[in-house]
Amino acid sequence: MSGLGIGVGHMKSGERALLHVSWELGYGKEGSFSFPNVPPSADLIYEVELIGFDDAKEGKARSDMTVEERIEAADRRKLEGNDYFKEKKFEEAMQQYEMAVAYMGDDFMFQLFGKYRDMALAVKNPCHLNMAACLIKQKRFDEAIAQCSIVLSEDETNVKALFRRGKARAELGQTESAREDFLKAKKHSPEDKEIMRELRSLAEQDKAMYQKQRELYKGLFGPRPQPKPKAKNFAVLFWQWLVSLVRYLARMFTRKND
Repeated sequence: MSGLGIGVGHMKSGERALLHVSWELGYGKEGSFSFPNVPPSADLIYEVELIGFDDAKEGKARSDMTVEERIEAADRRKLEGNDYFKEKKFEEAMQQYEMAVAYMGDDFMFQLFGKYRDMALAVKNPCHLNMAACLIKQKRFDEAIAQCSIVLSEDETNVKALFRRGKARAELGQTESAREDFLKAKKHSPEDKEIMRELRSLAEQDKAMYQKQRELYKGLFGPRPQPKPKAKNFAVLFWQWLVSLVRYLARMFTRKND
């Protein structure tokens, strides 16, 4: 659960807290029909007590680490997450990425400036992007959008964040928002074939939808009626009959004289 992981990452050892997790970072728009049963688009409240951190791998508590040590520890967690991702163990990968991000909570990032902030973001942003990739694989598209948006709040031109958010939005049927993300990504990476492929896919979907709507309206209103021939004016018909009669009588008179 990415929202819960982020919340716990901001807690101190021994702290108790009520964590409010919005639906985007919880079970998403679909909810959960297994255990735990969560309705669609439901916010969650967790009562959490943090007993302590597993700092055994790092050798010391994170509160005792220097800035460089925390960034290095986060980077190690990120690399472990990448290994799990390659093995398609997406839940395990998510856990490692969440632990990496926990080393760089808001309180920590707020204190960083210049090169140290750049160093931290160089680890933190890829973790959010990798979490988004895991969530897309798991079809948790709302959560993927939230992770990409975190990156875009720091770097609005990040091509990977725009592309993955566009993919998640496209999967949710948010066609115009997806197209907007893909076009922004294309602006900064015009030769990217994957971006072009997604834009073509959206164009094909638009075309198919147009044809479907056209057939639907055609079925509702039926074929266009053919225009009926206009009725001729009675006076015109009378004069046509009279001219024909005169011609007939003239021919009869000519034959009689012959």
